[in-house]
Parts: sequence; C-alpha cells; structure tokens
Amino acid sequence: METFELGQFTASRIWVGLWQLSSIAWGSAPVAKIRQGMARHVELGYNAFADHYGSAEILFGQFREALPESTSVLGATKWCVFRQTEPSRPVVEAAVRERMTRMRTTSVDLLQFHWQDYSDKGYLSALQILQDLQHEGLISAVGLCNFDAIRTDEICTQLGPGFIVSNQVQFSLIDTRPLHGMADCGGFLSDKWLHKPEPDLYADDLTPSQRKYLDVILKAWGSWALFQSLLAVLRDIGDRHRRSIANIATRWVLDHPFVGAVIIGARLGVSEHPDDNLQVFGFTLLERDNRDIEAVLGLSNGRRMISTIGDCGAEYR
Repeated sequence: METFELGQFTASRIWVGLWQLSSIAWGSAPVAKIRQGMARHVELGYNAFADHYGSAEILFGQFREALPESTSVLGATKWCVFRQTEPSRPVVEAAVRERMTRMRTTSVDLLQFHWQDYSDKGYLSALQILQDLQHEGLISAVGLCNFDAIRTDEICTQLGPGFIVSNQVQFSLIDTRPLHGMADCGGFLSDKWLHKPEPDLYADDLTPSQRKYLDVILKAWGSWALFQSLLAVLRDIGDRHRRSIANIATRWVLDHPFVGAVIIGARLGVSEHPDDNLQVFGFTLLERDNRDIEAVLGLSNGRRMISTIGDCGAEYR
C-alpha cells in the first residue's frame, strides 16, 4: 500500500468513500455487514475513510471506537455550507462539535470545508475560525472540498502556507479539469462497461453516481462510442500489466504529483473490491501506455470542460 503525508497523518493513497451510506439508491446492508466491510479494508492496509452523508460519521465513529488502540485509522468528514450563513464563532464551533459528537472523538482528524456562494466572502471568515479551532485542538487538519483554483489560491495566500492540506475535487480520465488550474468516474471506468451498449440514463439499475457521470460522458466529454474506445485502450494496457481497467484508470490519476490519494466509493456490505483495488500499486504506467491514453483523450472534449462546465466544483454551484 502506497502512503503519503497529510498534515500530521500518514495516509494510504486509496481512501474508502462512505457517501453510499447516504441513500438506499446505492443499495443497503445491515450495520454488521458494513462494519465487516470496514474491518476488511483496515486489515488490508486502508487506513482512511471519508465523508459525512447520512449515517457515515456515526457508523465510522462506532467502528473506530471498537478498534484496538494500536490500530490507527483516519476519519475525514465535511462541513458544507449550502445556504447563506453568518460564520460566527458559535456557528462554526457548533458545526465542528457536531462532527466530533457523531464521530465519537475529541478532535476531528480532517475537516473538509465546502462553501456554496463565492460572492459571499464569508468563507474566509469561516476558515479563519477553523484555523483558531485547530490551534485549540478541536481539529487536526483542514482541507477544502470542490473549491476552484482562484478561491483555493486566495485562501492559501490569506491564511498562510500549510493550513490547507487538501482540496477534494473530481479528477479522472474523463474529468481532467484539475490539470488546467490547480485534482471518480462513477464506476464507468471498469471492465464491466467494456463492449456494452449505451445505458439508459434513467435506468433503475444505475446508482446516482453512475447517472451523474454518464451525463458528463455523453453531454460534456464526448460520446459513448469514444468512451468505448477509451475502455478498449485501458483494457489493452491492463493486459500488459495484468491489471483491471479500473486499476489502470486509478493509477493514471495517482501518477500526477499533485494527487495525494483517490477516494474509492465502497458500497460496504453490498459491492466492494478491496483486493482488486490493491492492484493499483506495484506497477508503473509506461510512456507507451500514457501515449495510448492521450491519443483517445485528445479526441474528446475533456481538455475543454473547464470552459464548458467551469472549474472544479462549478457543477455543484
């Protein structure tokens, strides 16, 4: 398992995403099976879990509390401000303490901050208070979530180097916007979809994430036919390295120096692939591999998505 330094933590370069716990649309499983899935990941070396939707924080907090003291697991959560909010000290601290209570901890490992309205500069005040709370020990590390390059630079300049340790954004072979400013694709970059007909966007068997990324593939990136060409190239590269399409696509992302880790959506207790995901490590993409990938990407609209959709996070605003 490859690792990287994130603030005071040494974290695995693949994180277990918990957003699937927000809705039965991703499938559901008993709590006992979810905990078994978490334990299986930890046994294999995955030491970081992320997200706050639904019961994710509560289930993670219960799981980590039951682990032996010798087992260190990082929990990343979020504070998302979607509506107009006056970020006073009581408001910000209450949000942090709510995360602490749900995760059963005296300090949040990594708090990722999202602010919806850029025209309201309150995000700078909120982050200043988060910095104060970090100094007081309520937070170990602070990151951003879906901030664009301009605002990320503004924040890092105003609050000083080293305070912001990460910015969680979309980055994949389909969505390459982080290459043009600062960096999943919903499960479609896998062997499962090779040589398959274009799915119905509203089919019952698609998860919300798959609908979201299928929409990006068809309306912003290119076409299903071109996507099949990309999958075929990835399959050829996978054959060279004895890896899956998903392994190759993930390795491509991790090979960018500004990427610390990728977050893999694990439908714990329903559909998870911890053993296959470990195959992301132990090999290197060759110059020929990257050249073959780039030949397909050059035929897509991927490099223009930053203009058609906007910078990272614009699709949520």
